Amino acid sequence: MTGHISYALTGPQPKAVPGRTPLRGDLAHIGLAGRYFVPHYAVPQPRTVMPGGAPLLSSNGEGGQELCTLMEGESFEVLDVTGGWAWGCLSMDGPVGYIRVDRLEQLPG
Repeated sequence: MTGHISYALTGPQPKAVPGRTPLRGDLAHIGLAGRYFVPHYAVPQPRTVMPGGAPLLSSNGEGGQELCTLMEGESFEVLDVTGGWAWGCLSMDGPVGYIRVDRLEQLPG
């Protein structure tokens, strides 16, 4: 069978590092398929941070902790968009968080 992924119950898996691994309870970066089990995997949609940069937050709201500041022109891999917020990562190694959609080049829509 080509394209078949099998999962083996071989014991505990390493824990994902919060803020560093593009993994939530419901969704993960497609690059993590086969390493972590979640209901959905997303293919990243690369976007560019708009002029002036933007904060990357721990949650999708103004009350989220600022993890870092993304610089103008940096590439951000969008994995999910909800309510004006994009969740994603700079790379597979993080950082991972939320950024306002209006701080990224326009998403198709």
